[in-house]
Amino acid sequence: MSFELYLPRLDATPFAVLATHGPGDRLDLVPCCFAVDGPGTESAELVTAVDHKPKRTTRLARLVNIERNPAVTLLVDHRDADDWNQLWWVRAHGRARVVDHGPLHSSAVEALAKKYPQYRQRPPAGPAVRITVDRWTGWIP
Repeated sequence: MSFELYLPRLDATPFAVLATHGPGDRLDLVPCCFAVDGPGTESAELVTAVDHKPKRTTRLARLVNIERNPAVTLLVDHRDADDWNQLWWVRAHGRARVVDHGPLHSSAVEALAKKYPQYRQRPPAGPAVRITVDRWTGWIP
């Protein structure tokens, strides 16, 4: 399936799960907000960012993991316990990079603010993660 088929679902779904490779190559999973930066173009990337919500450290495991191994997967899904015909999921497999300033950071924050009203009021100030997708997999009825 192609990116164009997934795009409306990605735009409409508020949360995803980001999988990175932790120490010993164990998988680390973290829920996140995300957006598509550059939708409708061949160079569209998925983005997420570290926001103002309280955290124990600014050196988040997901950022350290990406620096060590940039291979990531972002899982986006929709579940409906009452109507299983509405179930679907999309996985974006790709390579991530952490950006903490400059135009790529600004563009990620703008894409997130466009999707989330909370980020319009208080944009993420921490590092952004940009994912270049190598492969899409999913199940859409």
